[in-house]
Amino acid sequence: MSFKNIMRELREMTDGIGSISRRRGVEGKQWRSCTRSHIVPDLPVSESTTEGRWAHLPPELLLDIIRRVEESETSWPARTVVVHCASVCKPWRDVTKEIVKTPEECGRLTFPISLKQPGPRDSPIQCYIKRDRATSTFRLYFGLTPSEDDSDKLLLAAKRTRRATSTEFLISLVADDFSRASSTYVGKLRSNFLGTKFSIYDSQPPNDEAFQANHSRSSRRFHTKQVSPRLPACNYNIATISYELNVLRTRGPRRMNCSLHYIPISSIQEGGTAPTPKSFPQDNLPLSSSSPSVKEQLPTGACNDHLILKNKSPRWHEQLQCWCLNFKGRVTVASVKNFQLVASVGSSHNVSEAEQNKVILQFGKIGQDIFTMDYRYPISAYQAFAICLSSFDTKPACE
Repeated sequence: MSFKNIMRELREMTDGIGSISRRRGVEGKQWRSCTRSHIVPDLPVSESTTEGRWAHLPPELLLDIIRRVEESETSWPARTVVVHCASVCKPWRDVTKEIVKTPEECGRLTFPISLKQPGPRDSPIQCYIKRDRATSTFRLYFGLTPSEDDSDKLLLAAKRTRRATSTEFLISLVADDFSRASSTYVGKLRSNFLGTKFSIYDSQPPNDEAFQANHSRSSRRFHTKQVSPRLPACNYNIATISYELNVLRTRGPRRMNCSLHYIPISSIQEGGTAPTPKSFPQDNLPLSSSSPSVKEQLPTGACNDHLILKNKSPRWHEQLQCWCLNFKGRVTVASVKNFQLVASVGSSHNVSEAEQNKVILQFGKIGQDIFTMDYRYPISAYQAFAICLSSFDTKPACE
């Protein structure tokens, strides 16, 4: 069988799965939500699934097929074929996960775990955010700018909830389910009363060491009878964002710092590496019978000398009478929300000047309720999105 025939049958098979699932009521709704985003929850494949003849291909042939698919389909939405390959059966899934590289290595987003892995070192991954004021939701899409046919790939979505003493942004893989008891829940962002300090929480441990250290004690905020043991009901504090108070009410851009508790400064030094999770450890979450009112706290494994990001100082433009930053054409509308983040390091850390001036995250406005977000190593798409969400909250004490 030729390679084209194999790909044709694979597409027909995945289309058949989609048409069957759409006839299943609630299951159909969930399937359509997942296909819109092209990124599905990384859940284990059921052993009872009928694998059929596709599971018995010779390993050499299977490896060659998936490698050729991965190399040919490099952009979305064509890259959905790679996800379809991982959905055929367990042997296909194992080979696909082995071949597909991390965003740091290939600069592409494929599986849900890619959103928790560091971006590429050389060039940033370019995304944009759409804000819906009516529903207080924010959607992160992959791409330079919004397309005309609304076919862009959804990466993450967030919903803002205002409380008496704080504001929370619940972050999910889909745009219609923000429940913390859902398998699509990935984390949250919480502010203090003044909106000057934000904490980023992750539903999974930031690295394997942190997970092992917390395996014996629970960080759950739900009782085990309320949530399935497969669902991510944990909250790990992975970063803190601080905005400086503007006591004198002077005009100027916001000043912010972001402390990344699990990314060491050595990650931006020559030969350094950043924590890179390989999968969602949902099957390994410990069961607990402790009280549901467990405090959210920093699990062990945080770096003593962690990386801190600061906003790049803009320059004052005399002719335009405004503060300016070089966004290289990615930002076109002036806004107090616009910013660029670079590493904040001292001379003792042995970090080159070029690395210190490298923009790790930039965010800015390009239209009514549309913003661009470009991020790179050592932060992930999830961390970058959470940092950008902090800019949408009201900060009367900082402006």
